[in-house]
Amino acid sequence: MNKLILHGFRLCQWLAIVIIALYSSSTRATGTFDQVKGKYLPSDSQILDRNGELLQRIRFDNAVRRGQWVALTDVSPALRAALVLSEDKRFYEHSGVDWRAASAAAWSNLWNSKTRGASTLTMQLAGLLDEDLQRGRDGKEGRSVAQKIGQTVSAQMLEHSWRKDQILEAYLNLVPLRGELVGIDAISRTLFGKAAHGLDEREAAITAALVRAPNARATVVARRACEVLGQMQRGAGKPDCEAMDLVTTAALQRKSFEASAGIAPHLARRLLAMAVRPEPGERPAESKAAAGAARPEIRTTLRAPLQRFAVQTLQQHLRELRGRHVEDGAIVVLDNASGDVLAWVGSSGDLSAAAEVDGVTALRQPGSTLKPFLYAQAIAERRITSASLLDDTATHIPTAGGLYIPQNYDHHFKGWVSARTALGASLNVPAVRLLAMVSPDAFHKQLNAVGLPLKESGDYYGYSLALGSAEVSLLSLSNSYRTLSNGGSYSPVSFLPRVRPNGRAIPVLDPRAAFIATDILADPLARARTFGTDSVLATRFWTAVKTGTSKDMRDNWAIGFSQHYTVGVWVGNASGAPMWNVSGTTGAAPVWAALLNHLHKTEPSRAPPPPAGMVQAQVMFDGESSGHHTTEASRSEWFLQGTEQNKITINSVADYTIGTRATGQIYPQFTEKSRTRITGPASGTIIALDPDIPPNRQRVSFTAEGVSLRWQSEGSPPRWLIDGRPFGRGASAQWLPWPGRHVVQLTDGRGRVLDEVRLEVRGAGVKAAQTSFARRSWPQNDSSAIP
Repeated sequence: MNKLILHGFRLCQWLAIVIIALYSSSTRATGTFDQVKGKYLPSDSQILDRNGELLQRIRFDNAVRRGQWVALTDVSPALRAALVLSEDKRFYEHSGVDWRAASAAAWSNLWNSKTRGASTLTMQLAGLLDEDLQRGRDGKEGRSVAQKIGQTVSAQMLEHSWRKDQILEAYLNLVPLRGELVGIDAISRTLFGKAAHGLDEREAAITAALVRAPNARATVVARRACEVLGQMQRGAGKPDCEAMDLVTTAALQRKSFEASAGIAPHLARRLLAMAVRPEPGERPAESKAAAGAARPEIRTTLRAPLQRFAVQTLQQHLRELRGRHVEDGAIVVLDNASGDVLAWVGSSGDLSAAAEVDGVTALRQPGSTLKPFLYAQAIAERRITSASLLDDTATHIPTAGGLYIPQNYDHHFKGWVSARTALGASLNVPAVRLLAMVSPDAFHKQLNAVGLPLKESGDYYGYSLALGSAEVSLLSLSNSYRTLSNGGSYSPVSFLPRVRPNGRAIPVLDPRAAFIATDILADPLARARTFGTDSVLATRFWTAVKTGTSKDMRDNWAIGFSQHYTVGVWVGNASGAPMWNVSGTTGAAPVWAALLNHLHKTEPSRAPPPPAGMVQAQVMFDGESSGHHTTEASRSEWFLQGTEQNKITINSVADYTIGTRATGQIYPQFTEKSRTRITGPASGTIIALDPDIPPNRQRVSFTAEGVSLRWQSEGSPPRWLIDGRPFGRGASAQWLPWPGRHVVQLTDGRGRVLDEVRLEVRGAGVKAAQTSFARRSWPQNDSSAIP
């Protein structure tokens, strides 16, 4: 007897030790309600606008589908009632363990009677919170005796430290319901396409039935849901189980996670990509701030109302253009002062056959939208003024690939026009002539400086660069126009509020030249020859805008800015297919105008003040050339100080002088036809030496034009240099070539470079003696050029 008592005492000690150990482990595993809620991580990030409004959901965890944590007050009362009736009728009465249900279950098990277990909602929550208390790996294997004891102890501890509403709220957010779906937010948005607060009684009954058998067949779930609905509607008659079966089957067939908002999918995917790894050229700080590997919420700089309006406006306009074979478009809106992205529309959504392609970052040919930077550069270099006359007639420009013959959009030439008219009316031929003055390489560097990183060199694009033959993104192109709006100062954009550009804006363009280019883009009279005086580009408030269309009408652009905002719009086809009969004012421009009108409903927009070093003067145009009369009206023009003119006169086609300065001194201005430049061979030419012909018989002839005028104005002929070494003077020169890559320059008497070309001489088969002769005859700086 004493031994029996002693064994019983030792057994009680052992049970006490087990209970204490289970208690300590359970309290460590569960934690407080706030700790559990704080550790909860949804499978989707919510992309929010600057004010916290939901823009888009983006998934980052592909293992499970968890929605946002839902407060109990935001859960449908019908679902709360259904869950308690189905799983734990005395939930609000017991202290974690329903001993009445436990004894009934034990009695039933004794007689091998099938009945549900006695596990309460609190006990089930304890099993969800503590991995040691969970079922077997396949979910079918029951819990061990030790796990059941631990679950009981943990449930009582939860009831001791948590409130009932906290237990029910945590359970609803953590319970697995079907397949990958976990928690009430995921199940309600996936199966029923609504938030948890909107579930009705039938939907609540289906959800409660899934708690018992998450992956059961639809018929089993429907039968169980009908039973739960009957308990909920007790006294109201028998529920319609056939209708419940149809509702259940339809709900369980739905697979997509329905978000309450989805108007910025492309930016959301960009943020997710940045969370994994920074993109090339992305600032590391921006990448870390984006999602921190997995953030339930990411706040952006976007404005949700503006984003919504932009999406609707683009889709509405593209529906109107559907008969012209246009199905894609993109929009970006920037804040001029901060660089914040206020709207980012990557595609036309359901209207597009390639809705996943982000038109904001896709590379496309910008057409004439690069012209303002070319004119600004030429003005900054004092090659022209906004009043300078440019020749808009047929021209043939020799290139390495043959003759380049630019055409205007309407295939008509305007004769002599001012730079203001040439840019405003978007004339192609004057732009190409202007690029011949500036050179493709110099213009390429300027485009890089304003934030347009082109893939190839200036020589690669050649003179077609003036007409937008390179590829740029809508985002970078819009930001380059924002550089114009900020007086030639560049800074990167940002779509995350805590990520700001480091340091101040970088001056990349003469602010006076930027001001003049902006003034031209804002002048409705300057674009009247092409667009008329009352086009969609003419807003009731101050704006500056430029349209562009790429070759074969594959891309159409409208980029412009007001005092506070820059708006960029692209329309076309992601496939690259051409549009039909879409012009600069019917493609992207109407969307651009609608957005700026929306932005300035109550906000004024004023023209920028002129920077220091500007002069405004009255200009009169007069003269004729080969029967072409100037038709420019007298007007007031802006000039860089020291370049102002009062009268523009054309004396001849090849040589003309422009007006007088304030001092009355006549000074020459060189047009494309009178400018001193190399006419042959074209830059990029490849010369092959023939090993069977003596080197001194394989001379290369260089020719230039505009030399006589330069000679007269400076008193000395231009000089020819090869790799920095002189080899001739005057309008032409001969050069004995040697293998390698060379730079040929034409300089004035002061050593300033007037023009240059690059060429390559190939001659691997030239005999050593001949190569030595070439070396002796024409020494060079880089001996490695000889193979």
